[in-house]
Amino acid sequence: MVPATRRRLLVVLLLAIGFSSSARAIAGNAADDSIKRFLAQDDAQPHYRALRRLEAENGSRKGWIEAVTEYSREAGFTYAITAEGGSSYIRSKVLRAVLDGEREVIAKGETARSSLDLVNYSFQANGIDDNGFANVLLSPRRKERVLVKGMMALNVADGALVRLQGRLAKNPSFWLKNVDIVRIYERLADLTRSAPLSYSTDNCKMV
Repeated sequence: MVPATRRRLLVVLLLAIGFSSSARAIAGNAADDSIKRFLAQDDAQPHYRALRRLEAENGSRKGWIEAVTEYSREAGFTYAITAEGGSSYIRSKVLRAVLDGEREVIAKGETARSSLDLVNYSFQANGIDDNGFANVLLSPRRKERVLVKGMMALNVADGALVRLQGRLAKNPSFWLKNVDIVRIYERLADLTRSAPLSYSTDNCKMV
């Protein structure tokens, strides 16, 4: 016969395992529901204004720029450099090129190619993080410079986008080895906009 103490320990262990499995299942369901809420929203790009910082390096050469970026359906995508430093070559040939490329894509009406939807991405729920946000893995269906391989964080309550981070699925030019992106969003006046008080940082690593 199994001693009473060992039986009690076994019961406690089984309960702990059951609770852990149940918690993972609940978190998984919450993340799945958040994805459904997110995809059900209007994916039209809202008007936004955001501060972005772009950084790049190639060996000892480094450069950075900070720019106020703005988008509206009437004016499209515009940017204004507010501060910059480091290598002038990297700033002109790499960092401005990233912003110019984004402006070109939007001007051609190709924003649908970058939309966070099932046409461009597959989505995989990855549980709930310590901040209570649903984490979702993003896998681009094509290798394009406007798509990001990485993850996004969603508000569990309504599926609103909170954070997007990852690496561009395709290098924007042969000058760049990779481009890592972190963008933070917040809800303002019933619109999801890039947070104006938070940096959106694009880190560009050159060959």
